[in-house]
Amino acid sequence: MAALSEPFASGDSFIHKADPRIRLVCGLIVTIPVALLTVNQPAWLALAFGLLLIKMARLNSVKALQRLFVVNFFIAFLWLFLPFSLPGDPILSLGPFHATNEGVNLALLITIKSNAIVLALMALIGTIPVQNLGPAMQQLGVQRKLCHILLFTYRYIFVIHDEYRTMRQSMQARGFKPRTNTHTYRSYAWLVGMLLVKSWDRAERVQSAMQCRGFKGRFYTLTEFETKPRDYGFLVLCLLVSAGLIYLGFMQKGSL
Repeated sequence: MAALSEPFASGDSFIHKADPRIRLVCGLIVTIPVALLTVNQPAWLALAFGLLLIKMARLNSVKALQRLFVVNFFIAFLWLFLPFSLPGDPILSLGPFHATNEGVNLALLITIKSNAIVLALMALIGTIPVQNLGPAMQQLGVQRKLCHILLFTYRYIFVIHDEYRTMRQSMQARGFKPRTNTHTYRSYAWLVGMLLVKSWDRAERVQSAMQCRGFKGRFYTLTEFETKPRDYGFLVLCLLVSAGLIYLGFMQKGSL
């Protein structure tokens, strides 16, 4: 049975050895202020800190760039529309459309912040194995239902994909060839409907099996989390960086 890929979960870097609970807290501490920035200079500093975290985690550069490419592929659409849709001082004209300095700055700010957040999350949370992520969230007081959704999604999304692949093969064995006609749309609708029915049926069987084994709404793990002094030092570093970004953001915003 296949499993979801976790290319960054294994390693012996400082970040890999840190307590997953500390890494989760650091992820919130760093990314929330970055998302709220409204000026470029602290956003560039956040991007630099994200690159530093990637370096500290010793992540594979090629795989990290592949994930950044996916993010920036969608951000590229902002550059097609945002500079021409925000009013301000025009810097480029394409017929009736005028790109403004304010629109370009906003698109640049979104690009920098998005990349900084993705880099930080790859280094801090992408390095946590999913089987440890759920218990770590649970110990931090996150709602148990959210932890369960995370773990069950990880466990069964590829099972559902196997069901989908089996049904697609059955359709092809019966001579089905997708076309742009009503029969194709109806067939795909039946495929999605049967996939939902099979998923619901499996969910009921899994729930019954768990109840038979005494499940009472809490997952337990054999992994013991240990917080070391260096983990607290890393937490303080993230707090200082976050405080610096907030200070620079408000200071520059007040000076505008």
